[in-house]
Amino acid sequence: MTKKKKIIVLSCMIALLAITAVFNFVMTTETIDVDQTAALTSSNYFAQYRAERLTTRNEEILQLDSIIASAEDGSEEKNDALAMKLELTELTEKEMLLETLIKAYGFEDVVVVIGLDSDNVNVITKSASLSTDDTIAIYTIINDELVASPENVKIIPIS
Repeated sequence: MTKKKKIIVLSCMIALLAITAVFNFVMTTETIDVDQTAALTSSNYFAQYRAERLTTRNEEILQLDSIIASAEDGSEEKNDALAMKLELTELTEKEMLLETLIKAYGFEDVVVVIGLDSDNVNVITKSASLSTDDTIAIYTIINDELVASPENVKIIPIS
């Protein structure tokens, strides 16, 4: 198999893994009865999302490690896998940094999701509602760290 085909296969595998994680999350949250919805607190949402994100990222890293180990030194395939691994690591660090900074602002809990293939940044906060000042403060933190344009940032409150 050529290097280009291997890269395409790798990219497809990572995309499928991410899609599987999203479907898993959607399927598990849709099976909850209306009576059970009250029992599902927002803290469970944040904990569940973080666990799924960690699992997905770890699986992606393992796949990349496998490609790195099997590829020849200096090959384009190995370089691409190393670059993807570095990008995933940097993305995870940025998400954790932003979550910490936003929590320091006074929010009880928050999840930040940065798009791997896009400039989108989604911020999900544990709060009943957000004031204009809160929204501006969150956007300012994100813009200082990522230089994101306002149309690519979505801030979503969950009570």
